[in-house]
Amino acid sequence: MLLIWGLVLICGLLTGSSAQLEAIPVDPASVLSPAQSLTPPDLSSGLLNGLTKGLLDSGLLDILQNLPIVNMLKTGGGSSGGLIGNLLPRLTSLIPGLQDIVSINVTNPVLLELGLEQSPDGHRLFVAIPLGMVLEVKTFLTGELVKLDVNLNIVVELIAVKDKDGKIHLVVGDCKHDPGSLKITLLKGVVLLQELVDTLVKALIEDLPSLIQNEVCPLVNEILGSLDVTLVHDVAEILIHGWTLHLKL
Repeated sequence: MLLIWGLVLICGLLTGSSAQLEAIPVDPASVLSPAQSLTPPDLSSGLLNGLTKGLLDSGLLDILQNLPIVNMLKTGGGSSGGLIGNLLPRLTSLIPGLQDIVSINVTNPVLLELGLEQSPDGHRLFVAIPLGMVLEVKTFLTGELVKLDVNLNIVVELIAVKDKDGKIHLVVGDCKHDPGSLKITLLKGVVLLQELVDTLVKALIEDLPSLIQNEVCPLVNEILGSLDVTLVHDVAEILIHGWTLHLKL
C-alpha cells in the first residue's frame, strides 16, 4: 500500500510540474522560426554563387570589354575636361605625326570572387563585386603606347522590403564604386610619354569608376529577379528581422 501511495505522490508531483510549465508564458523572441534556422554558411554562398552566375550570364565581361572609354575621355565625363582635346596639342611636340584618334581597348576583363558583409543593425547586406581589366592605349601611327592594369570594386547594398500585400522582397538599395579599391598600375609604357600616362591615369581615376558603375548596377537589379525564390525569401526574411546571416569565410 505504501508503494501505491508513493506512485500516486510521484504522479501528482509530475502533474503539478507539468501544469507549472504550461503556465509559464513563452517569449516569442526565444523561439527559432524556420527563417532563423536557415542561416548556415551555404545560404550566403548560395547568394554569392547566384549573383556571380547571373553577372556572367548577363554578359558582364563583354560589357566591360566594350566600355566606351574613348568617348568618355573626349567628352570629359568628370572634371578632367576631356583628355584627348587638352593633351594632344602638347604631345605633338614630343611625337611628330601623332593623330587625333586614340583607341583604348579593354582586354582580359575578369570578375573576381564576390564578397559579402552585413551591416551592424543586421538589416542590410553589402556585396562587393571586384572587377579587373587591362587597358591598351594605341594610336594608328605609333602603335602601342601604354598598358594599364585596372582593378575596382562595385559595392551593392541589398535590403529587404515589404510590399502592400505583406510580401517580402530583396531589392538593391545603393550601388556605387568603392573609391579606395581603385588601383591603376602601369604594365608597359614609354618613358618619353610620362605626361600621357600621368594625365591618362588622372582622367581614368575621375571618370572610369562612374562609367563602370553605371553599367554594372542595372545588371544586379535584373539578376535579383532571376535568383532562386526560396533563397531570396530566406535572405530577405533574415534582413527584415535583423538576424545574423552566417557569412562565407
